[in-house]
Amino acid sequence: MARYTGPVCRMCRAEQRKLMLKGARCMSAKCPLDKKRGAPGKDPKARGGKKSEYGIQLAEKQKLRRMYGLLEKQFRLTYDKASRMPGVTGENFIGLLERRLDNVVYRMHFAISRRQARQLVSHGHVTVNGKSVGIPGYEVKANDVIEIKEKSKKLPMIQDALNEVSKSGTMPWVSVDVDAVKGTFSAYPRREEITDLVDIKEQLVVEFYSK
Repeated sequence: MARYTGPVCRMCRAEQRKLMLKGARCMSAKCPLDKKRGAPGKDPKARGGKKSEYGIQLAEKQKLRRMYGLLEKQFRLTYDKASRMPGVTGENFIGLLERRLDNVVYRMHFAISRRQARQLVSHGHVTVNGKSVGIPGYEVKANDVIEIKEKSKKLPMIQDALNEVSKSGTMPWVSVDVDAVKGTFSAYPRREEITDLVDIKEQLVVEFYSK
């Protein structure tokens, strides 16, 4: 499967927003945004003029896509599915992104970033309801139990990530048993519960794809 292999901090600089693509590093003094580094490119100020309506929509789409670490094809297919579901398309879209297995692994603090969570899933470290699942985009359902395989529970990267549970807790729709290194996706999240996306305007993404 195709994947982005370039420098991820460049994405944060492009958006001028912490996308939390490197976990703890994003909250440290090493973050390029904390060093006041500007957008990438030879002359970013020359591109800083007033954006068109299309440009605003495109920027919002890119920001959300980069946060979840998806390529355009995966992102568009998820939107297309959301648009066919009953209800508000934008909220459906965010809900589907949150139900991706790699995202759920990240939300349960088994990984410090979605990028690392995708690696755990792809390398076969994760089970869903006792069955091994190696597809990062697998759609988790309510009451599914996500667990790290027994042989992988002591991996330093997982143990380090689990320290975050005691520091910041978990999102309302997941519960985690730190000692067993497993958790339950208890319910589908409501849009207002996803507090780290308060500045995301998903309606702009809907408008972008609706053209």
